[in-house]
Amino acid sequence: MVFAEFYKDFLFFMQAGGYVMPPLLLATVVLWYAIGYRYAALRRGTVRSPRIMLERASQGNMPKSEGVMSRALRKGLRLQQRRLPYLRRFLDEAFAEEEQELRRYHVLITTIVLAAPLMGLLGTVVGMIETFESLGDLSLFSQSGGIAGGISQALFTTQMGLAVAIPGLIVNGILQRKQREMLLELAQLKDLLCGEPIPVPAAGRGEAKHAL
Repeated sequence: MVFAEFYKDFLFFMQAGGYVMPPLLLATVVLWYAIGYRYAALRRGTVRSPRIMLERASQGNMPKSEGVMSRALRKGLRLQQRRLPYLRRFLDEAFAEEEQELRRYHVLITTIVLAAPLMGLLGTVVGMIETFESLGDLSLFSQSGGIAGGISQALFTTQMGLAVAIPGLIVNGILQRKQREMLLELAQLKDLLCGEPIPVPAAGRGEAKHAL
């Protein structure tokens, strides 16, 4: 019963907003999928800071999680143990996958957040055009809804556009701040790995060897 009422209200909402509503609904689904992916990618696992990560690795406590920082640590330790010249260059290449994962879908989320209010505004303009056409023809009631239908479409699309953009803007700001913090931590990890070699115990060395 509750689902039937919800479905009925949903259909009314979609029809009242006109042809702008399906793209807005699709944008909502894509937006929250991208936000969910970024949230999962920005998990840092059980580590606390790059320096603590290296200290624990030197004691044989390699991180077990599959977070970005944990994977980067295992890759970095493997490269460090090979005593490569110009280690920083190899670290930049090895960490490129993690850095790309941290940035993935950021542009898509930003684009949807910016485009959603404009799509709502488009629906508003279409609804107001219909309203003035009804006034010009003196058709208060028509097949498309007349004045009431035009005003309803204008308000629904504006509301939908803002409902998509505002939560996405807030969450994207939080995730972007987390992204900047983790990119800075990756840079700090590179600096630490390029310093004095970290003595990795045999068990930890075996885990680092299979990191790539």
